[in-house]
Order: sequence, then C-alpha cells, then structure tokens
Amino acid sequence: MTQITATYIDHMGTDLSVVNAARVSFGKQSEWEAPFEDCDKSLLKLSDRDTKLIKYLAKHKHISPFGHAFASFHVKAPIFVARQLVKHKFLRWNEISRRYVDDEPEFYTPDVWRGRSADKKQGSEGEIRLGRLDSLIVSDSPDEALCAYNALLGAGVAPEQARMVLPQSTMTEWYWSGSLDAFADMCRLRCKEDTQYESRLVADQISEKMSELFPVSWDALMDNS
Repeated sequence: MTQITATYIDHMGTDLSVVNAARVSFGKQSEWEAPFEDCDKSLLKLSDRDTKLIKYLAKHKHISPFGHAFASFHVKAPIFVARQLVKHKFLRWNEISRRYVDDEPEFYTPDVWRGRSADKKQGSEGEIRLGRLDSLIVSDSPDEALCAYNALLGAGVAPEQARMVLPQSTMTEWYWSGSLDAFADMCRLRCKEDTQYESRLVADQISEKMSELFPVSWDALMDNS
C-alpha cells in the first residue's frame, strides 16, 4: 500500500543556536555544557540556565530566536493532503510537477472509510463500511483515471493537460523547509486529534524528528501554543 511519509533531509542549527540568537542582544554567548573534560560531543548539553531561557522565550512569545534553526523534509502524500498543508505560512515548498514528468502515478487508498462528524462541519469519526461500493472506489476509479491519463499521453496530449484527469488521491511529493517556529506552528495545529488523519501522519513524523534535532526548543514551542 502507498505510504504517506515525511523523510528528514537536512537541518541547520541546534538548541544552542536559539540561545545565542537571543543572547546576542546583550553581546553575550553561551557554550555547550560538558559533564566532564574531553567528553564525547554527543554528551554535550545545554546548561540549566540556557534551557530556562528557551522556555522563557517560548512562553512569552519571543519567537525570533527560533527562526535561526532550520530543517528540510521530503514529503510524499496525496494531493488532497498537500493542498491542505501548503496553506501554512513561512514554510518553503517545492513540489514535483506533472507539467514536466509523466511517469506512472501512484494513488492513495485509506485503510478505512471514516464517517462524517455529527457535530462539526468538517472532520470525521467512526468507520463506514461501503460493501460493494468500497471495492468499486478502490479498484476501478484510480484504474480508470490512470487509463485516461495514459491514453491522453499516448495521443500526444501535453502532460500539463493530461494531468487534469487524475484524482485528488494521486500521490505527490515536495521538499518542505522552514524554521523551528514555522514548523511548530504547523505541528501544533496538525498534530491534534481532531485534525484530518492523513495530514496528521505528515505532521507527526515531522514533529518526531524536530524533537530529536531540537529537543529543548521543540518541547518549549509545542507546550506554548
């Protein structure tokens, strides 16, 4: 089954970058704290003083220091998820284009069909069993769209027009890069239980990696929505 993934690519900066971006206002600079002399770099950590500073910055919405640490991910998800996530501000986005590529499309199929939420205009709850209709949607619709797409390409139609017959379940992929605070804004919204499940899959993977890369800053930002 086609998976929704957010794969770590690269990052710049650390929790210490956030600290020093804040301390430069006073002409000060912090260093990593070593538990003992000549210890392995993996054992270096922030001082308690610097940890408290990061928590203070997040709590009081002094966000600019968090803008000096960045990360990049390669996300693969269906179009309907991409069009929801692209709305988030201050995150750089470069997406594959079917104006230029015409390789075989992949399609996303959910494990279960969720029911419409009874008390919300959007959202879902529970599980719906569609019987024969379920197999029709899963098996026939993507196949028919793929046949139409390939037929158009075979007739010489430009990929930029042929792509119009592909459904929103078509998988797309993009590079998504941004600062600590920008990704935290996205994850505070998209990691919530009432967020669309497929979008939450992307946000949860990004949040897990950001917590690994910037443990003190990420914890502080996610605790102060």
